[in-house]
Amino acid sequence: MNLNIKPKKPPKHLSKEGQALWNKLLNEYSIEDEAGLLILSTAMEAFDRMREAQAIIKKEGMQVADRFGQMKAHPLTVTERDSRSAMMQAMKSLNLDLEPLNDRAGRPAGR
Repeated sequence: MNLNIKPKKPPKHLSKEGQALWNKLLNEYSIEDEAGLLILSTAMEAFDRMREAQAIIKKEGMQVADRFGQMKAHPLTVTERDSRSAMMQAMKSLNLDLEPLNDRAGRPAGR
């Protein structure tokens, strides 16, 4: 590990929550290379987009009426799903271990 590397700051266009998660992942997994930082930024942008969609869906509901008055899924449910998928794909690209470590072999208790 190069000790001359300055800690990277999260991109300013990310939300406070996105910046906090960016910092946590950066420090926890010691992401230092430019490609890794770009992928991390992409993941956090998708995270922010997902959170924005979730906030609007929470306010407006899971279903909305179309022009004929028929109920249908809120259009942002697609954005939420796709953003979550993009975030998870970016995390996989970083080879992050997203599973919590177990203290013993076998299935976790309660499953």
